Amino acid sequence: MMQLATAQTASPVRRNRVSNDPERRCLASGRVCAKSDLLRFVVGPDGGLTVDLAARLPGRGLYVLPSRELLDRAVRRGLFARAAARHKLGPVSVPADLADRVETLLQHRCRELVSLARRAGQAVAGFEKTAAWVRAGRAAVLLQASDGAAAGVAKLDVLAGGLPKVDVLDGAALAAAFGRPAAVVHGAVAAGGLAAKLAVEAARLGGLRPPTHPTSAHMTNESGPDAGAAATSTDNAVLRQGGMATGPARDASSTR
Repeated sequence: MMQLATAQTASPVRRNRVSNDPERRCLASGRVCAKSDLLRFVVGPDGGLTVDLAARLPGRGLYVLPSRELLDRAVRRGLFARAAARHKLGPVSVPADLADRVETLLQHRCRELVSLARRAGQAVAGFEKTAAWVRAGRAAVLLQASDGAAAGVAKLDVLAGGLPKVDVLDGAALAAAFGRPAAVVHGAVAAGGLAAKLAVEAARLGGLRPPTHPTSAHMTNESGPDAGAAATSTDNAVLRQGGMATGPARDASSTR
């Protein structure tokens, strides 16, 4: 059974690099990468495979780059079972829909981080408040609903310039994160640890999205198996800076 590690620690992907950052090999691609670039999995006492997003669970880690293509390959070719046998971890049960389950957990994680930022006073929602934060230089990450109306999204994109953007959550998910009853299309998160973690987890989530998903690989502007692991510059920049209707969502909180 897939589980989400409960430890609230810095994301293991794309943190500031140091010379002794340990490396591990991706099971599916064979690439040797920094541990911070990889999704970590462990085999539980019951033989179930657990994704450890916080990289804190005990046990031998099995690593894969955050990519739907590579996770599907690892499942299809039995690479987790082979690695577990090689490290004498015993039999392992790997769900066929592993990529879907990890995607769901990452979506939950992104929503949780937005909620934490909101409760800490480090996030705002609504077009006007978001625009005000952008103009004042307070916004480190721009939030845009994946199902937001194109006109409003484009207008704020122009105002925000090259500001890192997270658009992997829909209006309902953002509304839940901000504790609002109606759709939230626009928002912003201030500079700090939560914004940096959100940028990283959004890049991971983009890598897990199916290729046809409108927000696949966002935060990286890349595609392919390494798309979810290309958030270094975004993460570092962020750290340095101190009921739903059908169709396109409209931000009911823009005047609040």
